[in-house]
Amino acid sequence: MTTTRCGSIMLMILFILYKGVRVMDKIASFQVDHRKFGVGMYISRIDGDIVTYDLRMVKPNGGRYISSPSLHTIEHLFATYARNSFMRERVIYVGPMGCRTGFYLLLRGMNHEAAILLVKDALKFISEYEGEIPGATEAECGNYLEHDLAAAKEDVKALLSALDGYTPKHLVYPQ
Repeated sequence: MTTTRCGSIMLMILFILYKGVRVMDKIASFQVDHRKFGVGMYISRIDGDIVTYDLRMVKPNGGRYISSPSLHTIEHLFATYARNSFMRERVIYVGPMGCRTGFYLLLRGMNHEAAILLVKDALKFISEYEGEIPGATEAECGNYLEHDLAAAKEDVKALLSALDGYTPKHLVYPQ
């Protein structure tokens, strides 16, 4: 056996041992008690100048979840609105939560008041939207047939209403 082959085998063994004993840290969003909050906007985490906002549209584990077609439509409309807004340069990501209770919004270098305003404006835009869904053609989207504008318009209303009078002090998860 050559030295190179012996070294490669040792690296493989070390890798297997490392992977076998590694305990993964619980991510920030799993450390929040989902029984203690409902519809609202919260700060999920802050990484340098990037803030991840939790936009909760239905109560976690409340028995009602956003349908996939509605979630998909909200994603297209929210992302399009945010990336065409006065804060477009600060928008990093808008995307749905796998649990289908809301969205994550990642913004860079924006104060919380402006973030709340952006979310309110985007939700109002969605609630009143008429027309073709942006990016909903076969060439533009990997699941272009799965959209539901009527449901999306209805699904944004609870969070839009909850954000009435919202200030940065409301962005903290209840303990």
